Order: sequence, then C-alpha cells, then structure tokens
Amino acid sequence: MPSAVPPVDLRSDTVTRPTPAMREAMMRAEVGDDVFGDDPTVQELERRVAALGGKEAALYVPSGTMGNQLAIKCATEPGDEVLVEAESHIFQYEQGGIGANSGCLAHVVASERGALPAGTIEAALREEDDHVARLRLVCLENTHNRHGGAIVPLERLAAVAEAARARGVRVHLDGARLWNASVASGIPIAEWANTADTVMMCFSKGLGAPIGSILAGPSPLVRQARRVRKRWGGGMRQVGILAAACLHALDHHVTRLADDHRRARALAEGCARAPGVSVPAPETNIVLLELEHPALEPRAVLAALEARGVRLVRFGPRRLRAITHLDVDDAGVARAIEAFQAVVAESVGTSAGRRT
Repeated sequence: MPSAVPPVDLRSDTVTRPTPAMREAMMRAEVGDDVFGDDPTVQELERRVAALGGKEAALYVPSGTMGNQLAIKCATEPGDEVLVEAESHIFQYEQGGIGANSGCLAHVVASERGALPAGTIEAALREEDDHVARLRLVCLENTHNRHGGAIVPLERLAAVAEAARARGVRVHLDGARLWNASVASGIPIAEWANTADTVMMCFSKGLGAPIGSILAGPSPLVRQARRVRKRWGGGMRQVGILAAACLHALDHHVTRLADDHRRARALAEGCARAPGVSVPAPETNIVLLELEHPALEPRAVLAALEARGVRLVRFGPRRLRAITHLDVDDAGVARAIEAFQAVVAESVGTSAGRRT
C-alpha cells in the first residue's frame, strides 16, 4: 500500500526535520561533556557564531526563550525596568519571564511593525528617584514574528541602540529569525548584531536544526550566562551531536532561506485571491491571513484545512499564520493555496446561500 501524502505543515518553521545530510553530520560529530567545557563541536559552533556576529563570545542554549531570558537576567538586577515592544516574543510568549526569572518590571511600548518610534528611550527614562525603577535594558526583535516576519530597518535599530547606549542602557536583540533578515536584506549578521550588546539567534527555525539557539555578546556576560544556564537546568553533556546539526545548517541552510521567502510571497498571492481575505505581502517567510468575511470562522477554517492536509495556526481573533520552511516545496505551496481557496469559497458560498 502506498503511504498517504504527508500534510503541508505551515504551522511554524520549527516543525522541520533534519535532512539526511544533517543526520549524517550529527552521527559523525566529535563530542565531549559540555558542562565540563570539553565538547569540541559545541566550542566550534560558539566560536563561529561569535565571529559571525562580531561578538567576543557565544553560548549554545536549548531554546531561544532561554537565550532571551539569560540575556535579560545577566544585564539587569531585580527591580530594574526592561523596555519591550508590545507585540514582542519576549513579552507575549515567554510566560512573564522578565518578572519570574529576573525580578524586573516590563515597560511595554507600541511600535510601527516592530520598529520603536524615535524618542522611545528618552520618553522611558525618568529622573533619578528612589521611588522608581531604573531602565537598564531595551529588548528588540528582528525579524518580527507578530508583525508578519517584518524586517525592522537597520537604521531604526541603530538609532535605538545609540540612544540607549548614550544613557547607559543596554540593548538585547531577539534575532530568532535574524538569518531571514540578513538573507532578505543582504546585510551581514554582524551589522545587525552591532545594534545590540547581546543577540540571540535560533537554529531550530528557518535553519532546520532539531534543537538549539545561541546567545552572543561580551565575554563576561556570556560567562555569567553559562553559570545561570546551569542553575536553570540548561547544562548539557554530549551536546555536540546537536551542535553538529547547527554547524551543518550554517553551511547549507542559510542562503536557501531565499527559497522560503519566495514561496511565502507565492503563498500570500495565491491566498489573497480568495474572497473575504486580506493577506499583507510578506517580507520574509511568515504569511498572515486576515479572515474578514463573517462566514470565515477561524477554528472551522483550520479544521477544514486540516481535513485537506494543510496545517496553519490561529494567530489572533480572526488571523491565521503560515510559515514557509525547508520541508515545504513549491508543490506544497500549490497544495496549500488550492486548499485555502477551496475552504474559503465553500464557507463564503454556503453563507451566501443561506442569505438567499
């Protein structure tokens, strides 16, 4: 019996599976005990990414969330204030880690597609007063997930960084998909990373590695982060097996992100032809689908798509999200477009029939 056609899984770029070549690299990895500091593959990965980002040192961590939270913890003291954008991953999806892990206060500000307005730092600062928290850290994000994979312009990040540093405030960049920003813009990782004191980047999203992210920054802070990582249960042993997958991804899966961006544009254009749907043009690999027609109930649309072998996620009251990645080819995008158009046409048509 032939196997069933696998679903087109567009829920996230985290659903990718290691390629055969990546599995081979993992199998052949030279390993040691990373808690003792003697895993050579991890050390190679950390040296390489630190150099790539123009930073002194780097630390391999299990997840992007841990990387972000380590950066906050090591740049602040309990009672400090951390400025975050209202739609940021750090604020929306890390379980209040700013307070729970670091004892800090989140100062939340709105933005324009992830780009903080001019004067944000100045407006957030208050005169020295024993009554108020001190602003110690600004957290930025690029590309920006909830703004549809938007690339925050380099000049906007640089302006925030300049304003923060002039006032003794550190900057952290959540660069989970910074690889996408670099490939789409042609701007090297080091130029993006130069806008922040610390930067976190993921290997388990667009680059397709099974596990892992990395935090890069000044050597003293990274050394402190290594110690806190151990306290938080993130010390890993023969983790070179996973680091080898990340090294393979750096060699083979970065430039191909352009294919994901191209497919995201094709997906958006195809889905936008469905009635009652608004689809902003994507800048990278994230497509947001706004269900504007009242007959398009998000849960029902998702269930109908699932029945047709296409998986998306809900991303707001009437918004769905699709993310292209290395496990979805051109044929998969075509299947997703066909399924989406059919589901929408059926839903809208049924609604129109009921009104007559």
